[in-house]
Amino acid sequence: MDKNHALKTGLLGLTFVLFMAALYLVFIYVPTEREMGVIQRNFYLMVPMGWLAILAFLVIFVCSILYLKSRSRSWDVIALSSAELGVLFTSLALIVGSIWARPVWGVWWTWEPRLTATLVLWLIYLAYFMVRAFAAEESRGAAFAAVVGIVGFIDVPIIGMSTTLWRGMHPPMIIFQGGIDPAMLLTLIVSIIAFTALYCLLLVQRVSMRNDEIEIARLKKTYS
Repeated sequence: MDKNHALKTGLLGLTFVLFMAALYLVFIYVPTEREMGVIQRNFYLMVPMGWLAILAFLVIFVCSILYLKSRSRSWDVIALSSAELGVLFTSLALIVGSIWARPVWGVWWTWEPRLTATLVLWLIYLAYFMVRAFAAEESRGAAFAAVVGIVGFIDVPIIGMSTTLWRGMHPPMIIFQGGIDPAMLLTLIVSIIAFTALYCLLLVQRVSMRNDEIEIARLKKTYS
């Protein structure tokens, strides 16, 4: 058994256990919020997805810097794989957020600071893929994408500070203000850890698949 297979197996087992614990906490253990009711349980799905949208771009940011510095293809592979996962989880965060907003705010969408900043992040993800697709050479596309990954990271702290810098409908970070029930906080933390483990599992799998695709393309070119 190689190290990569052992890593994926370990991450799979860890992710399964964490998700089972998260499901128990979300649907059985944690109390129902008095004002919002059952829809508040969406909170334990929306926040982890939003976290993964940011985590994925953090990985892009770091790997893009390392790629431009070393021109090592392995860093670009990780960045691209993380971008694929990032755009997925950002899309899901926006969708789940809209489902939560409809009964709570009375609208599916509003140009509220944090929602708008998250939509901008989604557009930056799309720009990351577009510059790769339209580049004449793969290496040049990777370099252009790395620049987008570095410059676009400025939106991440804007998302984090949006509720502090501007008034909006989105609630502030009550987690850091002690304004959340201990059972709810535990459930949220476990959910975030579970989704983080899922991201790591998917990232390792996607990087492995992309490396296989690169090797297959190299072999085809060699023997064609």
